[in-house]
Amino acid sequence: MQVIKNQATRRQALQLSVAALSWPLSRTAFSRTEQRVVEIWKSPECGCCKDWVAHLEANGFKTKVYETGNAAMRTGLGIPEKFGSCHTGKIDGYAIEGHVPAGDIQRLLQQRPVAIGLAVPGMPVGSPGMDGPAYGGRRDPYAVMLIGKDGSGTVFQAHGLLPPTGRRTVRHAAFMPSAAR
Repeated sequence: MQVIKNQATRRQALQLSVAALSWPLSRTAFSRTEQRVVEIWKSPECGCCKDWVAHLEANGFKTKVYETGNAAMRTGLGIPEKFGSCHTGKIDGYAIEGHVPAGDIQRLLQQRPVAIGLAVPGMPVGSPGMDGPAYGGRRDPYAVMLIGKDGSGTVFQAHGLLPPTGRRTVRHAAFMPSAAR
């Protein structure tokens, strides 16, 4: 019986040690979550922007909205015009342009790539904020682009239907040759 009691005491001591050592880490993660405020610049008349803000808030982000338009902020953050959309955001040093899903922003903040930020060029139907009842359930494929420090873009996440080949396609004017538009 004494052996079992000693093993239980060692186990409890180990559990207590692990809990004590991990507590500061959990506080840091908790603090980072609380500090995640997305600053957003948009037009006061834009309804889809309001819906995108509601999407972010429903997914745990705090928002601060400036209804002054977004062109100057887009330029100031270094987002090339070809990635432009109707609203521009900023969070933890990253730019967020257009209807980027909250889950992709969370992944960006976890992975912390060297980049300007994320963009969904244009206003694809089915993206957050462009998915209300007025669109009748329509969902067009689109891509969330990672904007490199040099202004280049690579697909960060594709959203939409998978063709039979298993490859995702992006059918947005910004990604189509000018002859196909």
